[in-house]
Parts: sequence; structure tokens; C-alpha cells
Amino acid sequence: MKNNKITVKGLEISILRIETEDYISLTDIARHKDSFGMDDIIKNWLRNRNTIELLGFWEQIHNPYFKPVEFDGFKKQAGLNSFTMTPKKWIESTNAIGITSKSGRYGGTFAHRDIAYEFASWISIEFKLYFIKEFQRLKNEENDRLQLNWNLQRTISKINYKIHTDAIKESLIPKEVTKLQASTIYASEADLLNVALFGMTAKSWREVHPNEKGNMRDTATIEQLVVLSNLESINALLVSQGLPQGTRLIQLNKVAITQMKSILGNNAFSGLKQLDKD
Repeated sequence: MKNNKITVKGLEISILRIETEDYISLTDIARHKDSFGMDDIIKNWLRNRNTIELLGFWEQIHNPYFKPVEFDGFKKQAGLNSFTMTPKKWIESTNAIGITSKSGRYGGTFAHRDIAYEFASWISIEFKLYFIKEFQRLKNEENDRLQLNWNLQRTISKINYKIHTDAIKESLIPKEVTKLQASTIYASEADLLNVALFGMTAKSWREVHPNEKGNMRDTATIEQLVVLSNLESINALLVSQGLPQGTRLIQLNKVAITQMKSILGNNAFSGLKQLDKD
């Protein structure tokens, strides 16, 4: 569940991401009409026959657990002076999923974007058009970020392929572990990986760098982080094979040396570093 916000004509509107769908705050949209009586505005909208039909038909299309009998009862009553409806009543009576209510300071009534568009039209056609424009801008930005992430993953895949096909000697290559290190029992598997790649434990690194903020992994290069991710997967496999720490350390250290050589001689990695800077 993720929250986003957009601003429409000076009004901030919350957007709730539930699984793969966007739910938009009707409470925030209602503020365009009245800054204090948002709940009453939503209730008045829910009293309309057209609204009840819209909600019911939407649920029939998208919700296999919707209760059509209860919907038919509400549809017959909608529009009468005596008819009242609240989001909670609609949700609990029909098992609806198109509208949801959230409690707390940042709560309110949220609706699937299909429904929210119709509510915005009921509030103001002009406001709806501005709202759609801002919402589309948000979705375009999200798509751009997804494209960037996809390019990043593709570059990492190229690097990992290169690791298995090349061996080039460069600087920053991990040193081979000593016999003493191989015989030492480390308190955590994380420190085992630290020694294999960086040549020291987290505690030793802090002693050498007392004024540094964070830890050794926070200051690692992007090349080292790529190798570290690979070492974690390899170590898990070695653990499942029942190999002792000392044996695993020697093997992981050899892998770290080989992969760092390959990465530092890989031209494709320059694209990844540029993406990281951007």
C-alpha cells in the first residue's frame, strides 16, 4: 500500500495504491466544494440513483463477491427523500471494493479512479479536467521511473554475463584471505562476506574509520555492491551444501577477486555508473 499526492488548482489530493490499483481520496476532492463538510457532500452524492447504479454496475464488472440483491434494494430506494447512504453502509452491505474508508489523521473515503472521476464530475466538470491532467502527469512520471529501473536491471544483467565470460586484472581487486582469516569463526554470515570482499569485518572497519558515518557497505563502490549481491546468493548455496565457514570464505574470496576483475574491465559498467550518478 503506497501513498502519492497531486495538486489540482491548489488543492492537495491523496492517491492510495492498493495492490495494482489507484484509489483516490473523495474526501480531498470534496474540499473543492466545501472545506468543512466533506463527509456530507459524499453522503449527498451517494443518495443519487445515478450514483448507486454507477457503483453497482462497477462492482458487478470487477467484484465477484459483490452482493447484487442488496444493490437492487438500494437502487429502488435511491432518490427518495428518506433514502440515506454512507460509504461504510455501502461497503458493509454489498461487500463493495470500489470504495474504501481509512481511519486516522490521513484517512478518509477513497474510491477506485473510475469512480473518483465520476465524483469529480459531480463536484465540477472543470475540476475533473484539471484533475485528470494532473493524475496523468503522475502516471507518466511513474512510467519514466519504471523505464529507468528496467534499464538499470538490464545493465546489471550484462555485467553479470560478462563476469562469467571474462577475466581482466585491474585495481580494487580483493586481497586473498590469509590462513588466520580462513580459520577464524565469524559471528555472522554478513561479516564472512565482508572479509571475502573487503578483507575485514564490520568492527575492524569501524576501528580503522572512526569518523565515518554509516558502515563499510554504505561507503562501498557500486562495483563492490554488485559483487556483494552475488556473493550473498553464492553463500546461501554453499551453506545449503553444509560447507564449513573456513572453506566457504576461501571460495567466496576467490569469486570476489574474479568478479571484481571482470567488472572493472567491463565497458558496459560505465553505463550503470552514469545511471547511478543521474
